[in-house]
Order: sequence, then structure tokens, then C-alpha cells
Amino acid sequence: MLYFTRWKALAVILTALVVCLCAVPNFFPEATVKTWPKWAQRHLVLGLDLQGGSHILLEVDANSVKKDKLDQVRDDVRRTLRDARLGYTGLGVKGDNVEVRVKEQDLPTALSKLRELSQPLSGLLGSTGQRSVEVSDVGGGLIRLSVPQAAITERLRQAVEQSIQIIEKRVNELGTVEPLIQRQGLDRVLVQVPGLQDPTRLKEILGKTAKMDFRMVDSSVSPEQALQGRVPPDSELLRGVEPPHVPYVVKKQVLVSGGDLTDAQPGFDQRTGQPIVSFRFNTSGARKFAIATTENVKQPFAIILDNEVISAPVIQEPITGGSGQISGNFTVQQANDLAILLRAGALPAPLTIIEERTVGPGLGQDSIAAGELASYVGSVLVIVFMTLTYRLFGLFANIAVAINVAMIFGILSLLNATLTLPGIAGIVLTVGIAVDSNVLIYERIREELRGGRNAISAIDAGFSRALATIMDSNITTFIAAAVLFYIGTGPVRGFAVTLGIGIITTVFTAFTVTRLIVATWVRWKRPQTVPI
Repeated sequence: MLYFTRWKALAVILTALVVCLCAVPNFFPEATVKTWPKWAQRHLVLGLDLQGGSHILLEVDANSVKKDKLDQVRDDVRRTLRDARLGYTGLGVKGDNVEVRVKEQDLPTALSKLRELSQPLSGLLGSTGQRSVEVSDVGGGLIRLSVPQAAITERLRQAVEQSIQIIEKRVNELGTVEPLIQRQGLDRVLVQVPGLQDPTRLKEILGKTAKMDFRMVDSSVSPEQALQGRVPPDSELLRGVEPPHVPYVVKKQVLVSGGDLTDAQPGFDQRTGQPIVSFRFNTSGARKFAIATTENVKQPFAIILDNEVISAPVIQEPITGGSGQISGNFTVQQANDLAILLRAGALPAPLTIIEERTVGPGLGQDSIAAGELASYVGSVLVIVFMTLTYRLFGLFANIAVAINVAMIFGILSLLNATLTLPGIAGIVLTVGIAVDSNVLIYERIREELRGGRNAISAIDAGFSRALATIMDSNITTFIAAAVLFYIGTGPVRGFAVTLGIGIITTVFTAFTVTRLIVATWVRWKRPQTVPI
């Protein structure tokens, strides 16, 4: 156990040195680090509780998710019956169901076709036995399609997961540092942005659904007539986004949706100098946009964002290039924000802010000071205890623990991890665990000496026989950390990450670094007694 080949010793030293060097960027100003090569710019990010920032808890609108699901079922029913060339009447959403009436002679065929819309719901362990839509014959040619609660819950879960991805894109576009975005419960999303003291713009970005589509303006009826209630059944009345909120009668049929956008960038109109947003469609969207503009030359079409008309220009000529621009008396900031929203994509459902907190940097500084004090006091007490109890070997253990802590910071920096106050607690706890491993080894050496072994044999046996005990204790602690990481959220996960990394580095330093130091001392001194 005490023998190290030259290459093995070199590998241990290089591994510890390289990992420790990864923590070096944390000791330099951020401006200096940015001048370094990209691979050398990885460093720890202080969490919300250490440097202050914004904390926002969002809730996905479950009613909107439910409505969208029922609307989708209604549209699927319309498409299915039309494809089957079956006549129908009274198609619509009634409460929590979709109902449609067909002729008695067409009822068996209609039921068969509509039941194809029902798909089995799957859970973590496979099929749950429930289906996405329940189709039933009410009688008299009336067919009812019900969406079970399990399907609504699954749709809500998907909406939350999609919202997290879109929120992450939007927040990252703002240029903030390492935001924390994660799910909480069934229908909530937690957003924490360290260092952001004014969350006003963040709330504006997160609060917009950004559901964009392009539709034709209905010229068959004037806005004044529509305001009096004479809106055609295939059109709807929408208002302009800018005051005085001019009304528009817009057809419900979507020519091109925002989902077909591939890019959006802010810019300036070369003729007027006004801020605009330039956009580009994917292949499918470009084709649909070209067809729509070719068929509707000299007709106005509406660009709609979140059910508000941004602008309604007249199509002067077919637009076949797959790109265009949006103008609407924007400010530079508004154009930039709109481009961010369009690039990130539309949220599947509206989000409501139900909790908002701003943590000041002063509170974070107090937390840092308290964490540093706890770390210093704990470290000093450990160093004193180990030195007094195990003398020279205690000094070896202290060196190994210092390397252990440096390796923890190096790995966290390499991962660009966010360090929180619970994370500091995990590091402090790791110091105790690392010392415990050395205590087990040294006490085993003492037992071997009392059993009559000579110095070198006792040291070798101490390392060999303490291995199983140390591995057992660290594996069980690592399992606990893994469970905390998997089940926990926020600060709990931060604690679990630092604890888990600390356990790995502890095992490495206890059985390589400490052993290498002791083996080097044994070769150098050839001791007859052990100063322990």
C-alpha cells in the first residue's frame, strides 16, 4: 500500500494540481478573467443568497392549458370528419367536453374515426391505462369527447417543461449571469437571477406569452360595424397594441404562426430610421408566407402578438424570400425585447407572477462574512485538533484536507456551479468528513502498533485495513447526497452538489494524497517509531 511507482506518484500530483488550478480564476477580477482564453474563464458563480438578486415564482395558467387542449380536440374533430367526408353540425366546446352531431347513418363511421384521436397516456412506469380522449355516443347522433383529468395534468406538465426551456432562453438573452430556473410543484416555475437588483425588465420579458401569428384583415366588415356586434363567424375583433388601440377585424385562420420563425433581430428602417424587428422564416414558413402574400396582393394583413395587432401593412407584392420586418413605432428597447421574445419562442400558456423578492447585496455580503467566519473557525479548530492529537501525521492530514478543499472549489469552478450558503455548509461538512477518514486511518495504525507490528508494517496495515470502513461510510453519505440532489430543489440541491463532490475528493485525497505524503516520508526517514 505504501509503494508508489514514479508514474503513479506523478499522476496523483498532476491530478491534484490541475484540479486545484481550476479554482485560480476565482481569485482574479472578472474583467481580468475575461481577457484569458475561453477554456480558462470558468469560475464559481455566487448564488442569490450571497450576491443578492431577483427571485420570481411563476405559475402556469392551468385554465388556459385546459382551454387549449379542448380547442385542439375540437380542431382535430373538425379535421377528422372533413377528411372522412362526414357531415356534422353543432361542433363546439361545451363545458369540459367537445360535442358534435352527425347523421344517424354516419354515426358508426364517425365514432370509429374519432376514437383514433384517443391515445394511451404513459407515466413513469409505462402505460397508465387511461387515454387522452374519451369518446362516447350520447344518443340522437350526438358524440361527446371528454378530456380526462389525467390528460389535462399531463398537458400541464408538458407546458411547464416547455415554459422552463423558453424562460431560460429569454433570461439568457438578457445577458444575466447563471440564472437558476427550475420547476416547483406541478404548475410553478422558480426563476432566480443573481446580481439583478431591478427585475422590472425581467418581469416584462417573462410576463409576455409572445404568441405571434400572421393573419389577413377581414375587409368585408368595418371595425365600427364589428364594435356593434356584427363580427363574421370566421373572424374576430382585436385591438392595436399602441394607443389609441385602433380596432381591427381579423380572420381567425392563421396564415403563418410564430413557430415558423427561425430568427428575429432588432434593427433600423433605412428609410425612416425608426427601430424595427427583422425576422426570417424556416422553409415551411417561407413557403406558406409566399403563398399567402401572392394570393392577397393589395390586401392588408395583421401581425398579431398575444392577441394584439402590432401592425397591419398592405401587401404590395409577393414576399418570397422568407423574411420581412415588423414596424410599429417601437423604441430601441421595445424592438430589442420583441426580438428576444420571438427568438425564444411563445410560451405554451400565460404565466402569472405569484411571488417576487429582491435580495440586496448587503444581505448577501453578511451571508458571505458569516460563512467565511464559520469556515475559518472550523478549519482552525480542525487543524489544532489534528496537530495536537496526531502530531506529524496530523500535519500530513491538514495538508491533505487543504488540497481536498482546493479540489472542491476547482471542480465547482470547472462546472461553472452556483455557490450558495448551503453549498458553503456542504464544504464545511466535507472538511469534517475528510478529517474523519484520516482519523480512521491513524487510529488503525495505532492499533497495529499496539498489536506489536513495526513502524512501516503498522503504517501499511493501517491504510490497507481502514479502506473498507472509509469506503462504506463515504458511500452511504454519497447515497444520501444523491437522494437530496434528486428530490430536493434550490438550496438543498446546492448543498447536495458540494457534499457529493466533497466525498469524491475526500476518498481521492485520503487514499492517494495522504498515502503519497506518508510514503514519501517513510522512504526518506525509514522510521523505527511512528510519531502518532
